[in-house]
Amino acid sequence: MSKYLERAEKLRAIVEPHYNCAQSVLMSFSPDFNLSDQAAYNLAVHFGAGMKSGNVCGAVTGALMALGLAGKSDEKLVHQVLAKFKENHQGCLNCVDLLRQNKEAGGEKKAHCDACVYECVKLVEELL
Repeated sequence: MSKYLERAEKLRAIVEPHYNCAQSVLMSFSPDFNLSDQAAYNLAVHFGAGMKSGNVCGAVTGALMALGLAGKSDEKLVHQVLAKFKENHQGCLNCVDLLRQNKEAGGEKKAHCDACVYECVKLVEELL
């Protein structure tokens, strides 16, 4: 298991404070970019739950933030990340749609969100 995935799993296991999906992905990589946990937490605080409005999944936005910190700003790369995530989720990118699909399939919310975080951490790691 990679150090990034191990850190993501530890963050997702913490109950208080709660780390949303964006924070969990970003904070998995932040030590490599000299970004403190507090700064990463603050930066991604409003991006969980699809920017707190059901829009783009927080794990995806956290992944894009991590790639940005790594200096990866190529638009093709961003579209690659979005396409890969959508490919794995029946064309969905928005939190509200992902959660609806999960609920209809009988899935548990936390397990689903954890899986999205781990998926995005692995994707970022592959691209770095």
